[in-house]
Amino acid sequence: MSQEIAGLFADHEADRFELHSRHLNEQMVRVLRTIGYDVGFCKGEGPYLYDRAGSRYLDLLSGFGVFAIGRNHPAVREALKNALDANLPNLVQFDVPTLAGVLAERLLAYTPYLDKVFFANSGTEAVEAAIKFARGATGRPGIVYCDHAFHGLTYGALSLNGDDMFRSGFEPLLPDCVSVPFNDLAALERALHGRNVAAFIVEPIQGKGVNLPSDDYLKSAADLCRRHGTLFVADEIQTGLGRTGKFLAVEHWGVEPDMVLLAKSLSGGQVPVSAVLTRKAIFEKVFNRMDRAVVHGSTFAKNDLAMVAAITALDVIESERLVQNAAEKGERLIQSLRAMIPRYELLHDVRGKGMMIGIEFGPPKSLTLKASWNIVETASSGLFCQLIAIPLFKDHKILTQVAGHASHTIKLLPPLVISSEDCDWIVSAFDEVIAASHRVPGAVWSLGKTLVGHALRARA
Repeated sequence: MSQEIAGLFADHEADRFELHSRHLNEQMVRVLRTIGYDVGFCKGEGPYLYDRAGSRYLDLLSGFGVFAIGRNHPAVREALKNALDANLPNLVQFDVPTLAGVLAERLLAYTPYLDKVFFANSGTEAVEAAIKFARGATGRPGIVYCDHAFHGLTYGALSLNGDDMFRSGFEPLLPDCVSVPFNDLAALERALHGRNVAAFIVEPIQGKGVNLPSDDYLKSAADLCRRHGTLFVADEIQTGLGRTGKFLAVEHWGVEPDMVLLAKSLSGGQVPVSAVLTRKAIFEKVFNRMDRAVVHGSTFAKNDLAMVAAITALDVIESERLVQNAAEKGERLIQSLRAMIPRYELLHDVRGKGMMIGIEFGPPKSLTLKASWNIVETASSGLFCQLIAIPLFKDHKILTQVAGHASHTIKLLPPLVISSEDCDWIVSAFDEVIAASHRVPGAVWSLGKTLVGHALRARA
């Protein structure tokens, strides 16, 4: 059967864009063709992708952070095969699955201040559960979130999304959700003042922009929440499981949340799974009677393959010392990229922790560069970053992403398994592409004219 699936993929690989245009998201196909990303990836292994021509790419997007342990890790593949061969009694529903208990115990060992786990299928489902748990436990309606936050795209999570581009056209959203600026304690205190807020949900490091908190922000925010009877919820869906050089990002600031949300790399890159880690007092106010034992759930949430993938992913993170590798290689990348700032006026900032890095560009001072920058940015705010990301992809075989709508930051989310040689590859590629962006006229700005034309036609 595996050969049949491989054949099915091979037979239709060249038709993928036609199939998606006809049956799925044609606009995504148009985007990929416009920016030249239509290379046809056919294989993934560790931190690398291979296209239909056999060229190797370094994947610094890692499936939006899913592939922390690399693509197709042999330990996860073998564990899943073993689980299938074991004929386990999966999803009985009128039973409690053994492997879910094992995984819950493993996860809670990392957070001894938390006691209970709820499993779901995705990050946005974990956010939805957290909203329900917070309201159910406190009896309050309000949820506070931060500007520029991204907590998911289902309706409850979308109500906490700080980007109008995602929200527009889908209102009205969940009531009693209030936005405050990230890193603004005074604004948070004002929002909590009425004592009707069930939870403050925050990403320790914001994914959209790689925005870091000030040293006292998260701890002081947690203190404010406790003072006002509000639950402090850390959305670690992207930052957790070693991404920032700690198992959880909140560990950098010594914070103990009332709930921690995990997903993405918990799947091992194979079977979707998410988890809400919470205090016993919260959990037991939701599931407070036998007739409410099923008051919240998700049909596939505790399926055996998801539990196996997550247990094995944790084993790999520990045995391969990936948290330490993220800390060490991440610091090396940040320092090497930051050292370029004095040499390049378009490069304004490099920030991050571990393998979550933001490289921010901004307006230049020299007149020639400023004129070119203004043409590109007037056509579409944030378009300049594509003048970096596209040459990184086409000329250096590095896959990156712009850190958000209209953002001037390129975000790196490398698999935690990258090597020293990969770090050299990254630094050398950025150095060459950024240097090229300072030459006017040049290939980068010719690309800019092409993208400006696309942007203006798209708006017409």
